[in-house]
Order: sequence, then C-alpha cells, then structure tokens
Amino acid sequence: MIMETYPLKSISIEEAKRRQFKLVDVITRHFRGDEMISLGDLGVVRGINKPKFTKKVEETLADFFGVEKALLVRGAGTGALRFGFMSFLQPGDQLLVHDAPIYPTSKTTLESMGIMPIYADFHNHEEIKNTIRQNPKLKGALIQHTRQKIDDHYDLAETIKIIRSADPALIIITDDNYAAMKVENIGVQVGADLSTFSMFKLLGPEGVGIILGKKDLIKEIEKMNYSGGSQVQGYEALEALRGLVYAPVMLAIQASVNDQLVHALNNGAVKGVKRAYLANAQSKVLLVEFTEPIAEEVLYHANELGAAPNPVGAESKYEVVPMFYRVSGTFLSSDPTLAKKMIRINPLRSGAETILRILEESIHRATENHKEI
Repeated sequence: MIMETYPLKSISIEEAKRRQFKLVDVITRHFRGDEMISLGDLGVVRGINKPKFTKKVEETLADFFGVEKALLVRGAGTGALRFGFMSFLQPGDQLLVHDAPIYPTSKTTLESMGIMPIYADFHNHEEIKNTIRQNPKLKGALIQHTRQKIDDHYDLAETIKIIRSADPALIIITDDNYAAMKVENIGVQVGADLSTFSMFKLLGPEGVGIILGKKDLIKEIEKMNYSGGSQVQGYEALEALRGLVYAPVMLAIQASVNDQLVHALNNGAVKGVKRAYLANAQSKVLLVEFTEPIAEEVLYHANELGAAPNPVGAESKYEVVPMFYRVSGTFLSSDPTLAKKMIRINPLRSGAETILRILEESIHRATENHKEI
C-alpha cells in the first residue's frame, strides 16, 4: 500500500528571490548603510530596555512580515512558543490542539505550565466547532504549521478561519518552525494572533527565536524579559537579520533538490528503495522506505560516507552536508514500525547527485552485511 503524504507547498526560487529583495529593501528603510556593516551595540539602553540595534531589527522584521510588533527572544523556537503561551495562558487554562502527538518541547512547556490540552481533529471543521462549543473555558488554540502525523493535511488559513468563526475571542498561536520563509504565509499573516519560530533554523545565531503578532500580547512578553541577561544583544539581532536575508533562496533550492530526488527514486534510480515521499516531518524532507528492514544500517553507513547523522539546529548555518537520520519522534509515535524500514533525508546544501551516491552505497553496504549474517 502506498502511503499518502501532504507536504506544505514550497515557494519557487523566483518567489524566494523576490522575498530576499523585499527584505533588503525593508532593511534600507530602517538602517543607515554604515549601521548594516557594523556589529551593533550591547546592553540595556535607557528608555527602551534593550540594545538599540535589537530594537531596530525587531521593527524591521515587523515591517517585513506586516505585523504590529516583533520580539526577539532567547530559547530559539521553543522559547518563542513558551513566551507566546505565557502571554495569554495561566495554570489550569485549556488550549485547543490538533488530535495528534504534540511536538515534544511544546508538550513539555504545556505540562510545566499546567495547561490542559483539548484535542480536536483539525481536518474536521465540524469537530473543531463542536469541541470549542463544548469547552467554553478554552483560552486559545495552538496550530503547528508543519505536519504532526504523516497523513496530516489541514490547511492553516482555513483552520484559523474555522476557529475564529466558532469563538472570535480565542487567542490563536502558530508554531511556524520549518515553515517560515519556505511557504507563502505564516500564521500571523492569515489571521493568527501570534507566530513563533526559531531564527537559528534560518541561518541565524544559536538560541534566538522570534515572536510576531499582536502588540498587546508581545508587550506582556517584553515585561517578562526585563532583565539585561534576557535581552538579545545587538550583534545577535543583526546576525539573525543577515541570516534571514539568505534563507529563502537557500530553502527554495533545497526544496527543488527534494523534488528531483523523489522523482528519481520513484523511477528506480537506487536499488533497494521501495518508495520515496516528500513530507513535513518536521522540516520538509525526503522519506525513503526500503524493501528490507535496513534503516539503522543505512544510517550507520551514510555517516561513514559523509552524511550528517543528526541535526544541529535542523537547517542551521552549520549544516552543509546532507543529513540522513531517523524518522521524527512524532511520526514514530503514530507508527513505531517505521524505525526499521524508513529514514528521512534533508538535502541541506547538497545536490541530488551527492545524495543518490551516498544512499546507493549505504544500501549496498547494509545489504551485504545482512547477507553475511
């Protein structure tokens, strides 16, 4: 049986170029030329309680994404989502979530805050409405932009619209990790109150996340991060902005390589591959299913042949060679048997030829070892 996957639609390379040009244009409207070839400032500046350059970068990003306010925070995407929750949730509050495994770090945050998840299948619009009506104490909704299960296919904008129609007062927060700068719109651009994601996943510095959206909610988060040690420094903010300039084109090239690979593998380019799929798990990757249960052996040999065995930031600036690694934990929780027969491959900065070579040789070594046993 052929598995069905529903990857998010990536923007084209031409659209990615336009996005890069737009961001640079916005930068020139907020910065002097000499400021953009500096490393920025440090410390807590009187009156704004953060570095001046951090404030300027936040204003630039709010302008670029077309939102009321942007805030850079520590803790990468996890920290951004955590602070987003803290801006409108209290212990004991209820939060609407998709009926699927919650991403582990998000689950940890919700459990530590004492938040009660209320599940509804986001593919079923009537179920969403009924669940909201049956739970009048709901305070908000969390929507993960990328897929939590292999067969997830709900549309972000439609889901937000349905939630709004059932209860306009609910605060909607979206986890846009692995989607920002890859797809046409993030959550806050299609009606959500807050969007959160990691700048580290977009060629930025370690540990920096961003929250975009409603000013009143983000001001509450600023109050929580009053101390100097909580501030993202000016040089980090500028590094995040520079990384974001290069991210869309790089990610569009990566998506193009994925398209080449799924076509080649499903047309018999590599012996031992049963089927290849594109899926957002969590980043948009190639899922490769083998004819034999050799996934673990293939991963071992791929590392020998130069493929990265694990992520650093899952598409960070450090990740250059293709990454061959296990299927995501949220996918495995829905089907544990995938661990033996399937792997995921992220091209990162490599071309299709490199990946096909490493995959073919890894399968050859894995199957030869099986024969010897």
